[in-house]
Amino acid sequence: MKSFQLNEKTRSFLSNYQLFEEDLIQQVQLQHRMELVEAFGIQKGMRVLELGCGQGDTTVAIADAVGENGRVVALDIAGPDYGAPLTVGQATERIKKSPLGERIDFHLEMDFDLFEATIPFEVAVFSHCSWYFKQPEDLLNYFKKIRGLAKHICFAEWDLDFTCSTQRSHFFAVSIQALHSNFVKNDGNIQNLFHKTQIQRLLQQANFEVVKQLTVDASLLQDGRWEKSYANAIREDFIKVPPMIQTLITGYYELMNTSDGNDHSLNSFIICAK
Repeated sequence: MKSFQLNEKTRSFLSNYQLFEEDLIQQVQLQHRMELVEAFGIQKGMRVLELGCGQGDTTVAIADAVGENGRVVALDIAGPDYGAPLTVGQATERIKKSPLGERIDFHLEMDFDLFEATIPFEVAVFSHCSWYFKQPEDLLNYFKKIRGLAKHICFAEWDLDFTCSTQRSHFFAVSIQALHSNFVKNDGNIQNLFHKTQIQRLLQQANFEVVKQLTVDASLLQDGRWEKSYANAIREDFIKVPPMIQTLITGYYELMNTSDGNDHSLNSFIICAK
């Protein structure tokens, strides 16, 4: 991983909220999520809906941005026992006990189709969770419902248009996992891959107008190495797939694993729409 330095904003967060002070992995993740939220343009006093909050990595960055008078409603379909090394339940409980906790309403095991809100949101955030969706139609239905709940949507995901050869292994690792999900039923965090142009089209179909697009450097994150390790762990599952797919997968594995160990994560792309 690249040499990592905490910036002043992240150091201030750690000092103010007593979260992740001894956890370097979470500090790296936090700094990137804070950069995403800054790019989203989240302002103090806003009421924000977050979809797919998971362990709350982005949630805490949003809660910091909205300030004491803002509110974050964070939803995830996962139950409290899901996830590792901290489960979703353990992570969100830790956040709720921090000074940020009073700004956040977590709703775990929440089917978004059943979610109702009496007060509209200024912004809905959809950050690094679109690859959980198996079908584009399911993602489109989420966008359509968000259209009726929030004035704006801020979307972030890994950018498949990698710009550096050191990001290649992350690209092939997620591609392998997406193919795996088409042949082996699993509850992994990659069920399909969506390119940013496809996200743009889906947002437009849901009557959103794209107003901002940019890329945020995420190469310092650990995710690329995590995904590579997981992809190697599932290699034997491809023994049962058709021969032509096996040939394709063999090529992907060779390209993923041929490196000098200097593997970096893909960047994040951001799309904001109204």
